[in-house]
Amino acid sequence: MSDLGHDPTGNHEPTNHHEPTGDRDPKPTPPGNHDRGPTSTGAPAGVPTGTPASAPGHHQASTPSTPDHHHTSSLGRDRTRTLGRERLAGRISRFDRRHRVDRTLAHAITRVTGEALGPYQSAVIRIGFAGTWLLFLLREFPHREELYGPDGPWSWDLAQQLIASNHAFTALMWADGQVWFGIVYAFAVLSSFLLMLGWRTRTMSVLFMVGVLSLQNRSIFMGDGGDNVIHLMAIYLVLTRCGQVWSLDERRERRARDARARGAWVGPDRAGPVLWTVLGLLLAAATLAGKIDGGFLGGWRTIYWGLWAVQGLWWLAGRYGRSVQPRILLDVVANLVHNAALFVIMAEACLIYATAGWYKIQGTRWQDGTAVYYPLHLDYFSPWPALSDLLSASGTLMLLVTYGTVIVQVAFPFTLFNRRVKNILLAAMITEHAVIAVVLGLPFFSLAMIAADAVFLPTSFLRRVGGWAARARGGLFSRLGRTRTLPGPRKEPPRPRTPETAETAEHPHVGFTA
Repeated sequence: MSDLGHDPTGNHEPTNHHEPTGDRDPKPTPPGNHDRGPTSTGAPAGVPTGTPASAPGHHQASTPSTPDHHHTSSLGRDRTRTLGRERLAGRISRFDRRHRVDRTLAHAITRVTGEALGPYQSAVIRIGFAGTWLLFLLREFPHREELYGPDGPWSWDLAQQLIASNHAFTALMWADGQVWFGIVYAFAVLSSFLLMLGWRTRTMSVLFMVGVLSLQNRSIFMGDGGDNVIHLMAIYLVLTRCGQVWSLDERRERRARDARARGAWVGPDRAGPVLWTVLGLLLAAATLAGKIDGGFLGGWRTIYWGLWAVQGLWWLAGRYGRSVQPRILLDVVANLVHNAALFVIMAEACLIYATAGWYKIQGTRWQDGTAVYYPLHLDYFSPWPALSDLLSASGTLMLLVTYGTVIVQVAFPFTLFNRRVKNILLAAMITEHAVIAVVLGLPFFSLAMIAADAVFLPTSFLRRVGGWAARARGGLFSRLGRTRTLPGPRKEPPRPRTPETAETAEHPHVGFTA
């Protein structure tokens, strides 16, 4: 019965006429019945339905004499709800922590695979090392044959014995003669210039590496620390996507996108396939002639053919792919390789400074603060003797420069996670290399180290520098345009429209009017 003691016929007498015993009816009361107020019999809540409220011997004050089971059960339910909420809160907090870790990990994976990090830093590295090597080759052009050519102190026979033992790559060992040396040297100059401009950076980075390895491996005792850095970075640049900004490739892609947005037709790229085909033929000729060391399962032959095949696969996926999935997969792989190579470049720069600093600490001249004094008095490192004497005249300055150099080099790798301190030490190291370039006469070593330091420069600073360079270039071109532009014809007031003028207006002239 859903309604206790309610007679649907209108009779207000209880349906069961047994005598009340003072105890509760053993029939369980439905939940919430004690909140329903007076029942249909007129008895107050808590009084058995079989006993009238006005019956003698039954008072309202005597009803709470029995234990309040409803109150006890409500307390138990509240305690159960509280425990349930605590358990649920603990599970939610654990789930939140686990979800937070998963979300952070997913964000990191997406960032590493979804984009090539450090586009401005990689562009600065490309421009810096290609420009440094180009300036070095142009400055040493009169002495090129003594450095790397047939007239050098490191003879052809000695170089051939060394290459046979260490299996290093150099195209200069393919032929002995001034003509071949001139071709390789001009090739190195051209590849450096095109890589600095950012024209076909994927291909030019490989050719830049070929030029650097060919010259440096021919005469290994002609270089210094800067040449070693260029040697390593030339290999790392092949693995980076260093033409995303500040390059001719980026400008060509931007113009193509703008043309497609306007609805204009953009023709297929012809220079890339032609360049790829020509290089493939040259590589096949060198392989068949046995000029490249190593088999197809290892060595430089595998590296060059692998790079050539990857370039072709990239072009085929973009040109003839029926879906975007192959190109997306190649982009993910390229982003992973780029980010890994950029991390290796950063680790290499930190390793250079850390090893240099810790080795300096072991030297007695660096410990007593006089190490900087002695190079300033060597003829080889004194292009400006008066400036060297002026700097070395102060013992306090020599002490500060000596200890400051060691402190900066040792501490720099430990400050990478503190942006402000890292930027301060980075500015100090760049200033130090600039001073070394002027005072000690080592410009190319300093330029190479500054280019390596550029990987740690903030992106906001690089964008600001790029904006300054763009405005300077625009102002220069505008001034050159104003000086070279011929003055146009003097504007005349408009003539009234006549049949003669209307006829000439239908066919306007191109260029200046007569």
